[in-house]
Amino acid sequence: MSATLYAALVDDAGLFPPTSLHMEEALARNRRDLESGNPVLTNRFLCPAGRLDRLRGQDFRPARIGLILDTEELPDFGDLPIDLVETPLPEGETVEALAARLRLPLGVRLFAEVQPRKLAIDVPEGTGLKVRCGGLTADAFPAVEPLAAFVRSCVDHGVPFKATAGLHHAVRHFDPSLGVDRHGFLNLLLAVCEAVQGRDPAHALRMTDVGQLVRMARAVPEEIAARARRLLVSYGSCATHTPLEDLRTLGLIEEDQ
Repeated sequence: MSATLYAALVDDAGLFPPTSLHMEEALARNRRDLESGNPVLTNRFLCPAGRLDRLRGQDFRPARIGLILDTEELPDFGDLPIDLVETPLPEGETVEALAARLRLPLGVRLFAEVQPRKLAIDVPEGTGLKVRCGGLTADAFPAVEPLAAFVRSCVDHGVPFKATAGLHHAVRHFDPSLGVDRHGFLNLLLAVCEAVQGRDPAHALRMTDVGQLVRMARAVPEEIAARARRLLVSYGSCATHTPLEDLRTLGLIEEDQ
């Protein structure tokens, strides 16, 4: 069983819905997570650009910050440990043009959010894509086919990507409150592994058989896991304890992780 598959998988999106913690609460949880040293967590704190000043006013600074660009101008990073910037790709603009316009500091990676139907082409080295897997309404959840096509395209072109929203649990399941099937983060991980091996990722995305998913996860070779995780960089979770609890329950990480 490969530990690489889950290492540094989960970004901290506590400021975002549906959890929507206050800054003080979100930072306190991030600090507890950092002190726990759990290898599944990136300890990267996702923060909208418009709330950076509030973050600067706190006593605790996260070890890493992912900036969600929700302002027209790129803010001054100052001494904040920002290692990536996520922003929607404007209609008609290429990722290359967006990167040139933003001119991020050296060592800060850009992830441009696109629709799942957008294929991963013309993405310059050092940048990546971001895909939204759900949201607060049923229409925010992409169907399996376009998400599978996105994964396959990223794998075929060697484009790293991040995922966000909707991935609340490990396994795909029906949400009666929204009337929609929610994608599972383990399904997404295994879909990338399948695509890396030249197989159709849609099968893994659709799967709801927990036992079969766990068997697939346990059978992923270390080399495939490493290749898959170079592509799927991480995903944002508003409740960082939930993916850990799911992985423990499925027996995919140790109880003390």
